[in-house]
Amino acid sequence: MSPDLPPVAPSVTAELVEALSPRLRKRLDAGIARLAARPVVREGDLVRIAVDDETDVVLHAQGGTVSRADAIRCGCLLAPDCLHRAAAASVAPVAADAPVAEEAPVAEDAPAAQDRPATRSVDPGDPDAAPAGAHAGVTPAPAPAEGATVEQRAAARAVHAAAAAVLEAGTDGAGAVLQAELLRAAHTARLAGLPRAAAAAISVVTGVRAARSADPAYRLTDLVAALAATLGITRRVPHATGAELAELRGTVRQPYRPDGSLRLYGLFSEPVLTATGYAGVVTWTADAEGRLYTVSDVAPGGPARATGAADRAVRLGDTALTHRELSRAGLAVSGATVSPTGRLGAGAGVRAVRAAGAAWRAEPLDRLWSAPAAEQVARALNDGQDLLFLEVTLLGSVRESTGDCLLADCAGVPLRLVAAHDDPSLPYRDNLRLLAAARGSRLRIVARLVPGTPPRALLLATEHPTDPDARVDAGLDRLQRADLPADAVQDPPDTLPAGDEAPLHLLRRRVHQAVSGGRRVLALSASPHGEAGDGARLRRLGLATAGDVLDDLYSTAAVRSRDAFGRLLPSDAAPFARAWLAAAVCADAIERALCAGAWGAAADTASASGLLTHR
Repeated sequence: MSPDLPPVAPSVTAELVEALSPRLRKRLDAGIARLAARPVVREGDLVRIAVDDETDVVLHAQGGTVSRADAIRCGCLLAPDCLHRAAAASVAPVAADAPVAEEAPVAEDAPAAQDRPATRSVDPGDPDAAPAGAHAGVTPAPAPAEGATVEQRAAARAVHAAAAAVLEAGTDGAGAVLQAELLRAAHTARLAGLPRAAAAAISVVTGVRAARSADPAYRLTDLVAALAATLGITRRVPHATGAELAELRGTVRQPYRPDGSLRLYGLFSEPVLTATGYAGVVTWTADAEGRLYTVSDVAPGGPARATGAADRAVRLGDTALTHRELSRAGLAVSGATVSPTGRLGAGAGVRAVRAAGAAWRAEPLDRLWSAPAAEQVARALNDGQDLLFLEVTLLGSVRESTGDCLLADCAGVPLRLVAAHDDPSLPYRDNLRLLAAARGSRLRIVARLVPGTPPRALLLATEHPTDPDARVDAGLDRLQRADLPADAVQDPPDTLPAGDEAPLHLLRRRVHQAVSGGRRVLALSASPHGEAGDGARLRRLGLATAGDVLDDLYSTAAVRSRDAFGRLLPSDAAPFARAWLAAAVCADAIERALCAGAWGAAADTASASGLLTHR
């Protein structure tokens, strides 16, 4: 996947791949690899890829997106039925399809179209792309009482089958043809009024492309989560009704509702840099009651936009504040419109002016840190508000297999703080290394919970190590050695001994292995059954359900039918996908429960187990 190319609509990629002859389809993956290495030149809305010295592929990205098949042209002799057009579409980032009117029903009292967000902030992999942190003051539109339509049930089954085929093959075997089938199914689901399933499917394609291209931003855990969401949502849609169906359908655009006048106080800003080619910044604010609101500026772009957007003006009312300034100042808003996730709209009737900010240790922001850590973690695990406002004592750095992390004490809980993004253009990791030298410093921080054990969180913002009235946005502000206490010493990272933890990795690694290598690799690596198997080990340690679903995953992966002559018959991907989904959901539920136990919180695993309600 090349970030230099404009996003291409899923329907375009599916159409071009489907038009290829069987012979060219076999050569498509090799053609994509060759085209990805060719130079790219952008001329306004036109992007040229030099196939060779005499032939170019031209993508016409009107409005920044390639939305029609005829917008991709090639100068070779075989055009328009050549391999180059399909390869160009397959190597480009995936764009969101154009919205369909009936996809996003909005309540009658919702604001008009001009009350959309100030800057387009939609990641193609997530139609509700605002960062986690639901805004409790907005009520969603009433849920329909009827079940899914015939078209929706058919679309859900098509997405499920295409996603199961990708799982069957694994990232190593899910080439452009399988990706195109999933993109076509996603487009059909969006037209049928299932934007959430479509977005999840597009996230799977994006993750598979990142894995196959060795993209440094690729994360296997993200792909596993996207695939589990796709399979889980599409399994439930044909059987769901009422509020459950409304949740599974999702919306293309979030409805914005009037919220009167707001007095907001800046908290921090965080850069956004996605694998789908979107970048920018999100600024978090809070009102006097502690409710969180966001102002975002996210659009197609790369690392330069992620770092530069913080110094762009906030497009909200009459204010000239930049995002960096807003994170430390305040905002008075009248005629505000707010989405269900707390994102502020910027309609013609919205007025906003600069106001005084507040320090983290002063009212009203001080109340955010007054809630016990266990209570905040329980909220993050149960309600989706994953920001943690913690007061910690820095203890140094710890070496892990994935890199060094910052160790801190949070009310007796040993907390590991890790970088929120590994891109070298963002100062997350450098700031963590410097903070590790400030041992003994007691700081207030804002972090995002990472479920699992030992307790772990992504560091987003922190108080300045030597200036209690200042704060540092970990992804935007770069600390210097002079910012540390005078007695700061940079010691080598400690290596902590492994603790006695539940062996969840026995289940988790097989779930991940299936996504990477496909069903065949999992069948070959299956552990022996009986008392010596991984399933038996999990049961002996009290994880009976995990042991059972792991044995079922192994058994399902190994089952292949043969004909009368002993030849392998085409496999049925559905049973394996069902067994894999059960293992993924079980591992997630156990991980959440272990995370809650490590923090002394209470977790509700109903949201995870709900994926398997209709087995």
